[in-house]
Amino acid sequence: MQNCIEFNETHRYFGTDKLIRTFGNKLGLAWWAKVETQSPDVTYWFGPFLTKRSLRGNLDTFLEDLNNEGSSDIKHTLIRCKRTEPLTIE
Repeated sequence: MQNCIEFNETHRYFGTDKLIRTFGNKLGLAWWAKVETQSPDVTYWFGPFLTKRSLRGNLDTFLEDLNNEGSSDIKHTLIRCKRTEPLTIE
């Protein structure tokens, strides 16, 4: 059984990347983008990613979506850290 973990005789399937990203986040090794907008005044956490390169490769789409939804004055910072909920702070 590829890409599975057994818990009490039940099988739950996880994508290998997601499992590794989650583990990396728990260790504080994951890459996140802290994205702040002024209108609305919200902070978004976008991640986790295994590498800074993969974060950068996906960030443009997220920023474009925010812009298309009407957010303005969008700033972002790339951070390697451990993050938990909430991922959106108003």
